[in-house]
Amino acid sequence: MGVEAPLGPVDDHDSRLHRGQGCSKPRRRRCLLKGCEEWFQPRRPQARYCSQKCRESAKRWRRWRAGQKWRKTESGRHCRRQQSCRYRQRVRERREAPRSVTDRAREGQRPADILKESSCSRPGCYDWFVTSPRSPGQRFCSYLCRKALRRVLQRESRWATRRKPGPRLQRRIPP
Repeated sequence: MGVEAPLGPVDDHDSRLHRGQGCSKPRRRRCLLKGCEEWFQPRRPQARYCSQKCRESAKRWRRWRAGQKWRKTESGRHCRRQQSCRYRQRVRERREAPRSVTDRAREGQRPADILKESSCSRPGCYDWFVTSPRSPGQRFCSYLCRKALRRVLQRESRWATRRKPGPRLQRRIPP
């Protein structure tokens, strides 16, 4: 017998798609940064932000949020107290005039009844909210912030499942 013909179509279109050639551009999407939310054409499939300015703003927000989480830990609170003491010492050294007793008592004091506050998990959102006992794992200040981040995570999850390495199932044409 001779050489068998391939079962699938002979067209090279399928192999080009898997190598990344001939793929269509990603669809237009909204910028994830709160306050911007502009529509943009991404240059790469995983792009979350519309511009360099938005990426830098998101980076600043991540650093701010990491600092907030750090200050909630015991070692973070200890370091912050030490930092505040050093700052107050420098201020005292700069001033030559004595201060009143009431000013010293108020400096650095916090209210006694601090509620459990959290910051929103959406990049660029600096809003604080109080978590209720009913939903202690709340991560977002509003429905819109939760929806925006969920939309991005679902898109990235779909993209990752399509890009998994390994054998792909090929459709066989019945004889």
